[in-house]
Amino acid sequence: MTTALLAIAGVLGLAVGSFLNVVIHRVPRAESLLRPGSHCPHCQTAIRARHNVPVLSWLALRGRCAACRQRIAARYPLVELCTAALFVAVTARFGPSLVLPAYLYLAAVAVALAMIDLDVRRLPDAIVLPSYLVGALLLVPTVVANQDWSAAVRGLIGMAALWAFYFAIAFLYPGGMGFGDVKLAGLLGLYLGWLGWSSVLVGAFAGFLLGGLAGAALLVTRRAGAKTAMPFGPAMLAGALLAVFAAGPVGHWYGSLLVPTV
Repeated sequence: MTTALLAIAGVLGLAVGSFLNVVIHRVPRAESLLRPGSHCPHCQTAIRARHNVPVLSWLALRGRCAACRQRIAARYPLVELCTAALFVAVTARFGPSLVLPAYLYLAAVAVALAMIDLDVRRLPDAIVLPSYLVGALLLVPTVVANQDWSAAVRGLIGMAALWAFYFAIAFLYPGGMGFGDVKLAGLLGLYLGWLGWSSVLVGAFAGFLLGGLAGAALLVTRRAGAKTAMPFGPAMLAGALLAVFAAGPVGHWYGSLLVPTV
């Protein structure tokens, strides 16, 4: 693993994060991602290229539009930095491998879907459904190159298993689980199943654990009530990413609790 590769991943993450800001803003509104070009949401002035450099432009403009001087939310550079950090972490996890693009795509989708779900309490089909095909196609090269059919089968079973599990919850308790969560669960099952069964189990459990902790924190701080609808997508995505990076150590630790060494 070279420093140059990680640096490239970070720069790519910043660029992708800049595009994700457009996705987060426009997809829930069913707007085109291409036209019009980047513009200030307040005065509609087109953003010049020199004012569209990730993070640096926001800092240079002191968080304000160059034309109307309205504030630009700090969330924009934070999304770019978060995406860059995830890209570096994923690159460090998988190295220069054929499977790397698939998990970089997962990282990008995770950022976009988490932010959209927090904003509008939805996980848009326009992102989730095509991601099944994109994810599968990005995973194909490593199957062909390594003849790793077992990983492909695990991915398909993981996809079906998590989809069915979340569907059962949504069917039995419709007020606590949306069908958008069900569709997202299948996508996460594909990626986690590809890595191994421990990743599926850790990812699913971590999602519910993180969701429960977030809900409890909101209740304690009185930022939400017992009947407040809370987005579950961010917790699912965070749990899945945790499993991508730490399923092995977590599974080993849990196994040691069940079968303690003498």
